[in-house]
Amino acid sequence: MKSIQLELPENVATELEQLVRAGWFRSEGELLKAALTEFVRRHRLELEEQFQRDDIAWAVREKGPQA
Repeated sequence: MKSIQLELPENVATELEQLVRAGWFRSEGELLKAALTEFVRRHRLELEEQFQRDDIAWAVREKGPQA
């Protein structure tokens, strides 16, 4: 498993702490893992399509004008 260190705005960190204290999650790490997993699940197709569009645009620019 990979570890990631990140800095959060104070208000976001406070919200996370409150959710953990309220018992919604066992730890801030568990909360962040759940949030990121859900983000990826919801946006995977959209992100893949955007990456493909970006790759196609790059290839068209690299090819240059046709003579």
